[in-house]
Amino acid sequence: MQCVWREASGEEQDMSLIVKVHKKDARTIISVCDKELVGKIFSEEHRQLDLSGEFYNGEEMSKVELGDLMRNSNGVNLVGKEACNLAVAEGVIEKDDINAVQGVPHAQVIFIE
Repeated sequence: MQCVWREASGEEQDMSLIVKVHKKDARTIISVCDKELVGKIFSEEHRQLDLSGEFYNGEEMSKVELGDLMRNSNGVNLVGKEACNLAVAEGVIEKDDINAVQGVPHAQVIFIE
């Protein structure tokens, strides 16, 4: 199920992504996760994608706000189809950058200045 809200202009805003901003010194890393995946753990062979901790437990954010945030951060951790597709659409990652654990897509990017 996807949560959608409308601004005064009537434009739909997609709120299916959970975002947490991590700041240390002058660096900003954001975690972005499809809402329905937060709190789950996925394992496959020697890899694990643990979304149960505080790292991914953030707030819902619209895709418009998130696109700007991703482009202006120092790094992004992405989990889920919505999160990865948005990052590709925003030019943050390429499709080839996406891996999967138990069929759940994920990617990481660090921007070097």
